[in-house]
Amino acid sequence: MTTMTQDARPTEIRRHELAGFLRSRRERITPEEVGLPRGRRRRTPGLRREEVAQLSAVGVTWYTWLEQARSIQVSAQVLDALARTLRLDASERAHLFGLAGAIDPTPAASCTTLTPELREMLTQLEPMPACVQNSRYDILAYNRTYGRLLCDLDAIPPEDRNMMLLAFTHEEWRSAIVHLDDVLRVMAAKFRAGMADHLAEPAWKLVLKRLLDESAEFRELWGRHEVVQSIPSKVKHFRNPHVGVLAVVHTDLWLGRDCGARMVTYTAADDATRERLDRLQEFVTRPVSTRPVS
Repeated sequence: MTTMTQDARPTEIRRHELAGFLRSRRERITPEEVGLPRGRRRRTPGLRREEVAQLSAVGVTWYTWLEQARSIQVSAQVLDALARTLRLDASERAHLFGLAGAIDPTPAASCTTLTPELREMLTQLEPMPACVQNSRYDILAYNRTYGRLLCDLDAIPPEDRNMMLLAFTHEEWRSAIVHLDDVLRVMAAKFRAGMADHLAEPAWKLVLKRLLDESAEFRELWGRHEVVQSIPSKVKHFRNPHVGVLAVVHTDLWLGRDCGARMVTYTAADDATRERLDRLQEFVTRPVSTRPVS
C-alpha cells in the first residue's frame, strides 16, 4: 500500500480513498449474489476485478487502474454502473461520487422545489394520488396513495424512481397500466421531445442509456424518432392489486419554468373510482400487520 504524505494533493488522496473504497465494496459481495459461479479455485474474497468490470460493462484494465488509484477520468455513467454492480446504498453511492469528484445525475435526496408546504399539500390531497416529477420523469416526492397506485414505490431505490424506467422495465408497474402499448409509445415520444433541450446533460443521457440497455421495447420505439409535446389532461386506467381497476384524470400542475418540475394528480373519473380510491387510502393507512395479503 502506498503511503501518502501530508504534502499529497487532495485529488491524490481522493483517488487512493476511492481505490480502497471500491476494493472494500467489491470484496463484500459474493459471486452467488450476482448470479456468478463460485468455482473451486477462487481465492479472492468477494468478486474479482474482471467480474466487476464485466458486470459494469467497463474495461478490465480501466477498472484495475481505478483500484490502483491511477489518474484517470471517470464519467457519471460509469460510476452509476459501478454503484449498481457493487450494490451501494444511498450513503455509499453519495460517497462514491464524492470521492470521484463527480455529480450524481440521479434525483437528489432533496430538491429546492420540494418545500415542506408542498409535501404537506401532497398529503392533504389524499386519497387523490399525487406526486412531484421533473421533466425527466424522476419521481421526486409522492403521497401514500400514489405510492401504492402501480406498485410499492417505497420498495424501489430512490435512484430507480423514474417513470420511464418503471414503465419499460418494472413488471409490476407495467402490469398495472391498462393499454400499455399505447402508453409506452406516447412516453417514448414525449421523452424524445423533452430531451431536445437536454442533449448534453449527464442525467438525461444516463436515463437514456439505461432504457436502451435494459428494454428492447424502448429501443424499437426510440428508433422511430416520434415526438409528442404535452398532452391535455385525459382519462387513464390502472389495475390496482388492492382495489381493482381505476379510471382517473391526469392533470399536470407546473411548479416553475426553470426547474421543469410539476405536480401530477389523478382525480377520480367516476363514482366507482372515487370509492376505490377511498379504499386504497384505507389500505395504505392501515397498520401493516392488519393488511390482507394481496
